[in-house]
Amino acid sequence: MLRFREYVKAESLEEAYEKNQKKSARVIGGMLWLKMQNRTIQTAIDLSGLGLDTIEETEEEFRIGCMVTLRQLELSESLNAFTDGAVASCVKPIVGVQFRNLATVGGSIFGRFGFSDVLTLFLALDSYVELYRGGVISMAEFAAMEPDRDILVRVIVKKTPGRVVCLSHRNTKTDFPVLTCAVRLAEDGRNLAVFGATPARAKTYPVSEEWLQKFTGADEEKKKVMAAEFVSQVPTGSNIRAGAGYRSHLAAVLFRRGLTELMEKGGSRS
Repeated sequence: MLRFREYVKAESLEEAYEKNQKKSARVIGGMLWLKMQNRTIQTAIDLSGLGLDTIEETEEEFRIGCMVTLRQLELSESLNAFTDGAVASCVKPIVGVQFRNLATVGGSIFGRFGFSDVLTLFLALDSYVELYRGGVISMAEFAAMEPDRDILVRVIVKKTPGRVVCLSHRNTKTDFPVLTCAVRLAEDGRNLAVFGATPARAKTYPVSEEWLQKFTGADEEKKKVMAAEFVSQVPTGSNIRAGAGYRSHLAAVLFRRGLTELMEKGGSRS
């Protein structure tokens, strides 16, 4: 059972930051993974009163508040139009609608969970996090950091031309993913693949234009071989959901499927 000794509904980010500097404090987000713990938290910090539950769009970017729910991502017409539905397809397999109505973007990203579909998706996009004290840093840099006591304010997605697809494999519906994979083909040539739930946290791998051209011109059997060779650089491990060998096999399959889907859609967008 999870217990709180003090509940604080922050009136400002400064107050939330100051309260969060004690190791006994915790920003509670959507209270889904946290409530499963058996511990006592001295101070629970609620950010729900700070107006950070909206998705804002400008000509250059999307600004997604940390209290935006996964359901809001799933239903966002503008985000899904920009990503050709990749956002919705990424979050839809996560448990169920009731869960996604509570789980927040901030909690999903700040936790840097290995099983996070959400982190896999945003690593594939040209995205950044805005930290209260740490400022704006790239999602890749943030994902590689160890958790600290800063406050994640919002996620920023730049409207960099490109096309993305997000795939996952689960042993059963609503379960944690056995493996997640996102692929992005960009007009500026910064193509990449992201693999998560390996079972470690998601990590990005560049896909060179030269490799991509060879893959495009190959037959199906050669594509399978090339995909398997590419994912050989992705370290995988074993846990109760799958063994390392099976994860490596899945990585090659999902990577090849993702590339095929993007190429069938035209490869990149303007």
